[in-house]
Amino acid sequence: MRARIKALLAPVFEDDALVPETPAVPPREVFRRFWPYAKPYRRWLLVSLVLIAVVPAIETATIWMFKVVVDRVLVPHDFGPLWWIALAYLGLTLAAGVASFLDDYLSTWVGERFLLSLRTGFFRHVQGLSLDFFDRRRLGDLISRLTGDIASIETFVLSGVADAISYVFQIVFFAAALFYLQWDLALVSLFVAPLFWLSARRFSRLIKHASREKRRRSGSISSVAEESLANAPLVQAYNRQESEVARFHRENLGSFHATMASTRLRALFTPLVDLIELLGALVVIGMGTWELSRHRLSLGGLLVFTAYLAQMYGPIRRLGRLTNGLYAASASAERVIELLDEEPSVKEVSRPARLGRARGEVELDEVSFRYAGAETDALSAVSFRVEPGETLALVGPSGAGKSTVAKLLLRLYDPTAGALCLDGHDLRSLELHSLRENVALLLQETLVFDGTVRENIAYGREDASEADIEAAARAADAHEFVLGLPEGYDTPVGQKGRRLSGGQRQRLAIARAMIRDAPLLILDEPTTGLDAESGERVLGPLRRLMDERSTIVISHNLMTVREADEIVVLEGGAVTERGSHSDLLARGDTYARLYSLHALEAA
Repeated sequence: MRARIKALLAPVFEDDALVPETPAVPPREVFRRFWPYAKPYRRWLLVSLVLIAVVPAIETATIWMFKVVVDRVLVPHDFGPLWWIALAYLGLTLAAGVASFLDDYLSTWVGERFLLSLRTGFFRHVQGLSLDFFDRRRLGDLISRLTGDIASIETFVLSGVADAISYVFQIVFFAAALFYLQWDLALVSLFVAPLFWLSARRFSRLIKHASREKRRRSGSISSVAEESLANAPLVQAYNRQESEVARFHRENLGSFHATMASTRLRALFTPLVDLIELLGALVVIGMGTWELSRHRLSLGGLLVFTAYLAQMYGPIRRLGRLTNGLYAASASAERVIELLDEEPSVKEVSRPARLGRARGEVELDEVSFRYAGAETDALSAVSFRVEPGETLALVGPSGAGKSTVAKLLLRLYDPTAGALCLDGHDLRSLELHSLRENVALLLQETLVFDGTVRENIAYGREDASEADIEAAARAADAHEFVLGLPEGYDTPVGQKGRRLSGGQRQRLAIARAMIRDAPLLILDEPTTGLDAESGERVLGPLRRLMDERSTIVISHNLMTVREADEIVVLEGGAVTERGSHSDLLARGDTYARLYSLHALEAA
């Protein structure tokens, strides 16, 4: 039997999924981790517990009325008691309906509130993780954990436990009725219960392995779909649709194998349970008939006994299946716990300093940094200083470390050596929120949300008024084109701003930075991806944005940095030149050579 089960599971453990396996977590630890999320609803859980007990109690009484009908009406042919029995049936049915409705409604309300709290808390935790976490995780897998995996946790912590308690109450009430009717026959009928438990225990752990793999494959499927669909223009341009379909099919095939392995295990479990149940029923019927022949049990008693027995075997069977389901849910919980155990690499000190509006004095002192897993430093002993209101340009070839400086200034990463200071404060001593409130960022990739023009501009400041939004749009030279859109400021821009041109998206991003009104501005390749005309058009708004702000311009296009107060040339993560535009041209080194190349391209 063990060899056959291993053979059934063999396709599941082929480790070719995009998403790695998660560490195993004991079910007790899973419950301990997530039970606190149910704390606000515990008083309602007590009410639900009462309702859970009431429903099987009423059901037990309803079945007992069948004995009364047989022994008091059918056997003696006396229809006199039928009226009050019918009224009793009606009352019990109505009571059961009310209790069942309240139980279903309350348990669903508590379960959904629990899910809302857990999902929001999980999302908040992920939002608080550092950028390096997102560098090594697949977005599709994160979304899969945020949706399907978290939904399974509710089954493990609340509804699964509630079902288990309900089944236990049913077993207790029905068993009590069995013992009340015929205690010796009841003892015989219960001998199959340990067999149910042993078979469920045997299969549940195997089903958990298959379920863990199924959830892992679900994350891989989401990752492939998200990545492929997000890059649809590239896929179609290179005619790679079929290769993407093959990738998607491969991950779905892994999910198929896991699902079929789990199904085969359940298919083996079901007939085994049926056999155990049949064995118990045959023994009880045989002994019950013998008791009936000796007049130790009435016909109604025997019929009701078999009815109670059938009702009791049902929850025993479901309890075994529930154990399998809970093990499967714990596999999803493990994937959530793995991320909840992630800690941000960028942390605040125990008592961080809260920065008001900064003056904008920036200093890098012998800053070095290396990305996780890299063999060389991205920055090596970089030092420079920006006075309030000055503009410093960081230039150099691709991969020189320019964008890394921007990430360090926002504390998306921390330096491996040296210090970055704002107004004389080491960034690591500052409250993260107050630090980032003093920085406006314009990225190389113009990030736009799938919302309206108004919402995208107001993203720079939560309390922005309508007048603030329009003023920022005017300053960014965006107001005119926005009015030309079908719904003006209420026009949806589409996913990643695809309904706008590159220049329009950039001016929208400039307006967002303008409305932030931060004393420190970081421009990371502000004209990359724009044609010459669009690039020239955004220079005016950029100059207005830079006015009276400390600005760090990161660019490999030297035609856009000539007006900077100081230019720092980075090569291989180290500073090789610094000075004004005219000084660096006169020196005739790297900057002068790169500038002459850009001048030729511009001509």
